[in-house]
Amino acid sequence: MKHTKQMDSFAMDSLPPREQWPEFLFDLPELHYPARLNCASELLDKAVAAGLGDKPALRSRSETWTYAELLDKVNRIAGVLTEDMRLIPGSRVLLRGANHPMMAASVLAVWKAGCIAVPTMPLLRAPELAVIIDKAQVGAALCADGLKDELEKAREQSGMLGQVVYFGGETSEGLEQLMSSRPAQFEAADTSAEDVCLIAFTSGTTGKPKGTMHFHRDILAACDCFPKSVLQVQQDDIIIGTPPLAFTFGLGGLLLFPLRAGATAVLLEKLTPETLMQAVQEFRTTICFTAPTFYRQMIAFADRYDISSLKKSVSAGEALPTATRDAWQRATGIAMIDGIGSTEMLHIFISASGADIRPGAVGKPVPGYQACVLDDEGRPLGPGKTGRLAVRGPTGCRYLSDPRQANYVQHGWNLTGDAFEMDADGYFWYRARTDDMIISAGYNIAGPEVEDALLKHPAVAECAVIGVPDEERGQIVKAYVVLKQGGAPSAELTRQLQDHVKQSIAPYKYPRAIEYRDALPRTETGKLQRFRLRQEAS
Repeated sequence: MKHTKQMDSFAMDSLPPREQWPEFLFDLPELHYPARLNCASELLDKAVAAGLGDKPALRSRSETWTYAELLDKVNRIAGVLTEDMRLIPGSRVLLRGANHPMMAASVLAVWKAGCIAVPTMPLLRAPELAVIIDKAQVGAALCADGLKDELEKAREQSGMLGQVVYFGGETSEGLEQLMSSRPAQFEAADTSAEDVCLIAFTSGTTGKPKGTMHFHRDILAACDCFPKSVLQVQQDDIIIGTPPLAFTFGLGGLLLFPLRAGATAVLLEKLTPETLMQAVQEFRTTICFTAPTFYRQMIAFADRYDISSLKKSVSAGEALPTATRDAWQRATGIAMIDGIGSTEMLHIFISASGADIRPGAVGKPVPGYQACVLDDEGRPLGPGKTGRLAVRGPTGCRYLSDPRQANYVQHGWNLTGDAFEMDADGYFWYRARTDDMIISAGYNIAGPEVEDALLKHPAVAECAVIGVPDEERGQIVKAYVVLKQGGAPSAELTRQLQDHVKQSIAPYKYPRAIEYRDALPRTETGKLQRFRLRQEAS
């Protein structure tokens, strides 16, 4: 551990024991960072110093901030944190806001001041916020005025959160007013490359969010791997997407990656599949980040808007069905860049682009990372065998005071909880979350494979497949299906869907039970919450 100057040592004291950390790899020259490092200064101050001050950094519906203007606001917010709020290096700051330039500037300012950002999803309710506040011992917050109600309720429930400053409102005590009295210059805190700067909470697909802790060097490592080698972000790129900045998929794709490359990010709130396509046309964006469900719904609008500027589309957050990938490419001519990442690893670590894309496979380890497939005893499996995905690289899991660290990190590897297969050429093929594998009458059945087959039926808009208890078979495959507009459930349609699956994949994998729903349970980031369906079924 490099010497830290964090005066509030809570985060550093809450790291797991060093022997429980994964093995970190810094084989690439670009991953050799200095011992003293402030990621906000690296991302923003250096961009301005390199001559990008007049270039647009962030755009929204109402404004455009150049790199110089963003730096000005970040410095002023950092001044508010240190002078008005009297925060010291190591203090945790809760951040609440939709995808907006002020939310982005607040994240960077927290880092520049040497504090620790704790971003939270806009739709979280008071009890959920109170859990995060208590677990991370958060004493201060910067919050969008429109999200005030739930935070104030959480403040009452927790008792830990002392100071809150709101932005985007009309009050004289608001962040904008305080910023106006702070200087436009701010000297970045002298932080260690191994100081914690981010506590990102998992999005709740398992029902029990965990706090993942990341260092200043991790922020840069995420920028210097996938976006450089696979996505190949350039200065003239304009990037748009839907994942919240509170979700590491969004934080990387819509803020960190653009800044590292000197590109431009478009931050918009409350996008729908149609308004996202409209925004691609309006802002002439070149790269899009969103989840498979969104891409599937965007296909219907591909011929209604001029999206000729769009060159690359990145899918992550959940498994990309082959049916969605193929339909998107037919509609737009763009080959989808699939990727798997995790909050624990910060961003994408397996992916492929361009000529390296192999349809159906996620891809190969991103340069800087290594991956393999392990059996239940931790032994490497050869090609064609399904097992547990294990990853290591320049980022890795360090949970905030959580015994589940020993489950995620074993023998130096990060075990992501995904079941994968590696082929003879080193491509990785997603099979399921390890807890989504269905064992029926002795057969191992991957739920996402059945979902992919169902999605190819013209009547199906969305679906989720789980295993439910069965006396005879142990488990049976059950599908929850959302029909396209105008579709109506019927016994005949159920038979058609079952036959369709039997004709698409091995017949024993077909769903023996089908239940029709108006909607499926999802997290705010769009991830399917199969655990909720399993809870209902049990």
